[in-house]
Amino acid sequence: MHNPKYVTHLENVQGIKSNELTELNKVMKEFAFRANEYYLSLIDWNNPDDPIRRLIVPHMDELDDWGELDASSESDYTKVPGLQHKYRSTALLLTTNVCGGFCRYCFRKRLFLSENDETIRDFGPDLDYLRKHPEINNVLLTGGDPLMLSTARLRNLIEKLREIDHIKIIRIGSKLPAFNPYRILNDPDLLALIHQFSTPEKRIYIMAHFTHPRELTDVAIAALDALRKANAEIVNQCPIIHGVNDSPEVLSELFNKLSYLGVPPYYIFQCRPTLGNKAYAVPVELVYDCFEHARMNCSGLGKRARFVMSHASGKIEIIGRTDQQIFFKYHRAANPADSAKVLVYRRNPRAYWFDDYDQLVASAYQENPFDPCEPESIPQAS
Repeated sequence: MHNPKYVTHLENVQGIKSNELTELNKVMKEFAFRANEYYLSLIDWNNPDDPIRRLIVPHMDELDDWGELDASSESDYTKVPGLQHKYRSTALLLTTNVCGGFCRYCFRKRLFLSENDETIRDFGPDLDYLRKHPEINNVLLTGGDPLMLSTARLRNLIEKLREIDHIKIIRIGSKLPAFNPYRILNDPDLLALIHQFSTPEKRIYIMAHFTHPRELTDVAIAALDALRKANAEIVNQCPIIHGVNDSPEVLSELFNKLSYLGVPPYYIFQCRPTLGNKAYAVPVELVYDCFEHARMNCSGLGKRARFVMSHASGKIEIIGRTDQQIFFKYHRAANPADSAKVLVYRRNPRAYWFDDYDQLVASAYQENPFDPCEPESIPQAS
């Protein structure tokens, strides 16, 4: 099978015009460029607004002074190098700072700076932390992209995770099924690894990142099918990106195609206010409207995604709005006291992030949601 070459210099991208290179190289000095022959072949170079081009090729607006490198304060939840423990039952391992392709909207672009040392070189301390915390029942391998690790190194890590009995779920967050599906199709050892350790009682989940329907090529579909036949569970998550999938028509097509393939839409993320991301971000309320209109054109199987923000305080779901108000709910909260809390704010059409809302109208959550009502206290119908 084809093994696409990687490309890290714009001069080697035939679709980039020579008069663009000088300006775009200024962006590359700040933020990396990494692609491969396969993914670049998906671009219609005759269309300057091609969505795949927008996902992978630098844009001058990335130099706008907007956002910060650690927009969700991940450093606050780092317990040992490379391991984050934000939610009680979940740990996150930054396994690598290498990606199969560099998303322009990446919220962890700080990992690709030369001085960064957040990712794991020695898994020992992280495994020790996991062993000492029996409340952790699932681990997310992320980065970078864990599938850019050698299969041997990935096997070493997964074998050790499976030795920890209280870890039931291993999740692998990867863009490679979209960026380079040949990484999966060309490596029977990877598929054998997943088949061995994704068991009926303890599954491996692939958290795929398909952002536009055109990424679902025949080759990508074959890679997804191979992963499924290897006993992996597959779901999809992606952010809403300006000029890529911020229309109900494109988003509903993505949801529907994923549902046809048996890949449930899982999360739609608000693009994080990371440094350089203003060109890719869409205001929260526009995203909500786009999301809800897209879901109208899907069956129940295609509309299972939740629209959320990965905020420093937790995963905040946007659950509705009126003409005057917008409603949020903590889908997962860093502080257990905030779990399931509903927040009502005055609408702000210019808001790009939760912190842009400052007029709190009301907040509510049940102090003890598991305290059952006494039968005599329940009003009876007349």
